[in-house]
Amino acid sequence: MSTTETVLLIVLAGLLILLLGNIAFQVAAERKNPPIGIFIECDGVHLHYIERGDAGAPCVVLFHGNGTMIQDLILSGLVDRLAHNYRVICFDRPGFGYSDRPRTRIWTPKTQASLFAMALDQLGVRQPVVLGHSWGTLVAIALALRSGHAVSGLVLASGYYFPTSRMDFWLMSGPALPLLGDLMRYTISPIISWAIMPKLMRTLFAPRAVPPAFKNEFPLSMALRPKQLRAAAEESAFLIPAAAQLQRQYQDIRCPVRIVHGTADRLIEADQSRRLHEALPRSLLHLVENAGHMVTYADPLAIADAVATLALTAPTRIA
Repeated sequence: MSTTETVLLIVLAGLLILLLGNIAFQVAAERKNPPIGIFIECDGVHLHYIERGDAGAPCVVLFHGNGTMIQDLILSGLVDRLAHNYRVICFDRPGFGYSDRPRTRIWTPKTQASLFAMALDQLGVRQPVVLGHSWGTLVAIALALRSGHAVSGLVLASGYYFPTSRMDFWLMSGPALPLLGDLMRYTISPIISWAIMPKLMRTLFAPRAVPPAFKNEFPLSMALRPKQLRAAAEESAFLIPAAAQLQRQYQDIRCPVRIVHGTADRLIEADQSRRLHEALPRSLLHLVENAGHMVTYADPLAIADAVATLALTAPTRIA
């Protein structure tokens, strides 16, 4: 056997070991962190969600950001805080947590909004207040723009609304590439992601410290599964084009909007929210001092208050 053949054999063996290891890691992560909610079948997609609070109260729908899942919004305290007065529904968006993300569709904000509109109809929800964090703000906006599914109001936290030059988003999209991305996701991507995760978490919460509840209870192993890494990579690739497409429709938003952003956000600059506030005459802007991208943890009370002001006119559950 030649040296080249020996090296190739070693490389293939290494890739096989990594592939099997990552499959085992994914299985172990899901056994350790079983579903915490319930499932609904909608347009051929298995969606995982939780429902809290008074079933007869006005409804608040929550959408998490890229790379996370339901547990993020639970650990922030928002779910429990809002459940005191409202019916709260929080979804794992497609590809995150335990929700499916079929590869037969391109999961833009509009595609996700269409899916969630159908899911909310099945759940008897009409004119909810919709709260989105980070990438979830685009889904919330897309839902509000749907002519057949009115919302009572939007609460948008730490969002990216206008395209800018962001090489970091493109660099994070590698695992979404066909074939090569699949190989990456089942070999080196989980290892690389695990290595950079501590620094990424500090960046997301900076200038504040990572909260102990998040550090100790967020199911990080679920976020590092190959299938969730694909969803996160796709959303990194879609972010700038999605913002470019939606910005032309912001003036068509008819419901009141509350915008929240941390002034020290190191991932998405607060100027994004300032620009959206200027583009939406009916919006109110709340900038949280000394807060980063995870403003949902920095000032959950202000976010809950923003929901409360919009929920006053929201209808109760369909009988």
